[in-house]
Amino acid sequence: MAGHSKWANIQHRKGRQDAKRGKIFTKLIKEITVAAKMGGGDPAMNPRLRLAIDKGKAESLPKDNIENAIKRGTGQLEGVNYEEARYEGYGIGGVAVMVDCLTDNKTRTVADVRHAFTKHGGNMGTDGCVAFQFKHCGQIVLEPGASEEAVMDAALEAGADDVIPNEDGSIEVLTSPDPRAFEAVKEALEKAGFKPAVAEITMRPEAETELAGDDAVKMQKILDALESLDDVQEVYTNAVLPE
Repeated sequence: MAGHSKWANIQHRKGRQDAKRGKIFTKLIKEITVAAKMGGGDPAMNPRLRLAIDKGKAESLPKDNIENAIKRGTGQLEGVNYEEARYEGYGIGGVAVMVDCLTDNKTRTVADVRHAFTKHGGNMGTDGCVAFQFKHCGQIVLEPGASEEAVMDAALEAGADDVIPNEDGSIEVLTSPDPRAFEAVKEALEKAGFKPAVAEITMRPEAETELAGDDAVKMQKILDALESLDDVQEVYTNAVLPE
């Protein structure tokens, strides 16, 4: 990776997310609810739900919250009916931004997302305007120090699509976005003694654009505004910002 540390960028993003822990709980509960609604309440038969529960446990989401979210998804408890929605747009300097939402009111959500873009110097685009700049995949990141050869052996044998060593020493393992394939690779790495620092199904930028100075500050404001919206689950960008 030229000019910046992949690992530092990932740690920066994780640190910002951790600072919003209350919002993270809300997102996790929504995802568990929708996963249960779409695929049933049995994690053994529903890989999307299993991943959502695992993510919830990793963030110390209380067990009662998880169980109630599943019950709302399967109709055992009353709850809000959420729909998935994705919006695309451009940030500072034309960098790409994708916004994944779970909402009970798409009219409200699209207005909120558009406002977050335009208020801070970005603009919302049409469906597909930036999607081609991202790859839908499973991404597992191991912190610097892991053995590249051992990671490659374990990951590729379990069905990983690619193993990418970064200049900063971190290693990325890419998988199919299918939850079962992703889980198989993640479990194989854990059995081999590797603890992933990041493990998620994501939209990974095919190429990245570094921003600095005022452009970076303005771009951070766009991302913060989008991530603060109640209906927003994930924000993806190909912008790389300084720590």
